[in-house]
Amino acid sequence: MRLGLYGGSFDPVHYGHLLLAECCREELALDAVWFLPAAVSPFKTGRTETPAKHRVEMLKLALAGHEAMNVSTLEIDRGGVSYTVETLAGIREQQPQAELFFLMGGDSLRDLPSWREPGRICELAIPVVVPRPDAPPVDYDVLRGVASPERLEVIRRREVQMPQINLSNTDLRRRVAAGQSIRYRTPRAVEKYIETHALYREGDEEESSGLAKTIPPHQT
Repeated sequence: MRLGLYGGSFDPVHYGHLLLAECCREELALDAVWFLPAAVSPFKTGRTETPAKHRVEMLKLALAGHEAMNVSTLEIDRGGVSYTVETLAGIREQQPQAELFFLMGGDSLRDLPSWREPGRICELAIPVVVPRPDAPPVDYDVLRGVASPERLEVIRRREVQMPQINLSNTDLRRRVAAGQSIRYRTPRAVEKYIETHALYREGDEEESSGLAKTIPPHQT
């Protein structure tokens, strides 16, 4: 089994997340992609994340009908700060025969050496990097000293391209707070869920200022 793992806050999920996952699924012939919403991400500071139950439900709505994509609540069930190395180790234990691919944006790769046990992360799963729109070429040299030369070459060869789509969690939250449309930025079912549950109505614009990412980093 070739299993793609995609982590983040998904607060809220948008078409950039979905397109990244689909491009990786197709390009790498993945049998499945698991979205892994974080319980608590060390990278998210300055605002309180939306409760996990809402983030999970929005993901389920967004992925409905795609048989190869699912939501895993492994990190939420574990609780506390979500560390990638612990998540990958847990999945490796559950799926010992699976080949694991850890999907991430180019900006996340830059920070990977500072994550907890980055070398083990690269051993447990192959990091699959999707460059951000209009960003310079991905600098894989940041992994020298973290991954072996052989593993680094495998990681280089797994880079996946996707059409440019400049969306961010922060912008969607800001637009909702300002009463602006998020139509065609996220699936209609997610848009209606946000409306029904009155999410992102107050405070997000100020709290999330300066935190925008086209493809959000996963947790360390």
